[in-house]
Amino acid sequence: MLQPNVFRLAPATGANAPASMVMVHLQRSLIFREYQKAFETTIGLPLALRAAGSFQFPLHGSNHANRFCTLMAGTNQTCSACLQLQQTVEEQATFGARTMKCFTGLSESAVPIRVGDKVIGYLQTGQVLLQAPTPVRFRTLSRSLAARGFPIEHPQLKAAYFRTRVLTRVQYDSVVKLLGLFAQHLAFLCNQEMLKETAGEDPLITRARVYIAMHQSEVVTLRNVAQEVNRSPCYFCKTFKDSTGFTFTDYLARTRVEAVKQMLLNPNKRVSEAAYAAGFQSLSQFNRTFRRIEGRTPIAWRNPAGAISAA
Repeated sequence: MLQPNVFRLAPATGANAPASMVMVHLQRSLIFREYQKAFETTIGLPLALRAAGSFQFPLHGSNHANRFCTLMAGTNQTCSACLQLQQTVEEQATFGARTMKCFTGLSESAVPIRVGDKVIGYLQTGQVLLQAPTPVRFRTLSRSLAARGFPIEHPQLKAAYFRTRVLTRVQYDSVVKLLGLFAQHLAFLCNQEMLKETAGEDPLITRARVYIAMHQSEVVTLRNVAQEVNRSPCYFCKTFKDSTGFTFTDYLARTRVEAVKQMLLNPNKRVSEAAYAAGFQSLSQFNRTFRRIEGRTPIAWRNPAGAISAA
């Protein structure tokens, strides 16, 4: 159950709202800000939440941003390289976390937040070395920076490089795994809120939502719900779609999928048991519906791929 003021979509951020608007509310939400503070304080790495397609430097504004990376962002060529890396990471982080190294040897990771079948944003962290810095590596890096026009005689550059946070591969993969779990939670909250009552909603639609929530595990038809709210199926169908942004069939399917996802948080719950308990009549129907809405199978959702590394 969501706590008051933890996360709530405004009326304009319903089913048809732009993803960027949903992300603004997520970025301002208490749950993200508290998680960000706890993550950065405990782990010591920067954490940012950004909308998909937002090519900027999300980590440089953090109090935990790597000083070396901040200095690097001061020239056009190194800035361009960072943005290119970010774009590449985003393109490859579709169904799970993606970790890549920039030309300086620092690793950055992006973890997708999926709402339905779309990626609306990313949790991003990194600016970390997975091998201890050495004089030899710094000399090699200096030559690369000089070729890109960076003033390698910068008095703070070497000190900042050697102060860069170093984690083992196992440690860093665990950090990214934590972000994967949090990304699932944020997506879960978004999906739940998109299915909830919006401010000023027609009482007819509210009654229909309540009826669906109470009977979703049973056989529920458009005619059933229309009779419940004393309207003709045709009138109810159009009014429901105009108000929620979903057809009745799609709304019912999403409600059941959300119920399954909540049940699957219990590691001892079998997927088939959850599907039938949520009201799906067959596993083939459930698997098709889940994949259409979530963009992946129930097994893949329950056990998201860990971080994938690339040089």
